Amino acid sequence: MLNEFKNFAMRGNVVDMAVGIIIGSAFGKIVSSFVADVIMPPIGLLMGNVDFSQLFINLGDVPYQSLALAKEAGAPTINYGVFLNTVLDFVIIAFAIFMVIRGMNKMKKKEEEKPAEPPKPSEEVQLLTDIRDALNNRV
Repeated sequence: MLNEFKNFAMRGNVVDMAVGIIIGSAFGKIVSSFVADVIMPPIGLLMGNVDFSQLFINLGDVPYQSLALAKEAGAPTINYGVFLNTVLDFVIIAFAIFMVIRGMNKMKKKEEEKPAEPPKPSEEVQLLTDIRDALNNRV
């Protein structure tokens, strides 16, 4: 059973999938940082110094000045600002994956469109052609 598991784990597809998941996870973190630290601050500035990560709806009776204070108190909140950041993360990741798949499909299409080389003549035809050429050169 151990050998069977080893054969399964070391197959190319499993290793490729593991590498893809690790790189995808790292890419997701990069995109999350890009959205939270680069894209959302200028958008928030344009909208009147709004910090999207602090936007929330308090479902409790006690008002809170910030999301952190509400979370610390255990108040029920709807964190729609964080949700907007997550949606933007998803859109950017989905677009990046779309562009990669699109590029791969274009490359596949170009490979399929390449004309196939004409088949080489059989050995007998090649031999007869060589004999004909030799006879033509003698005259």
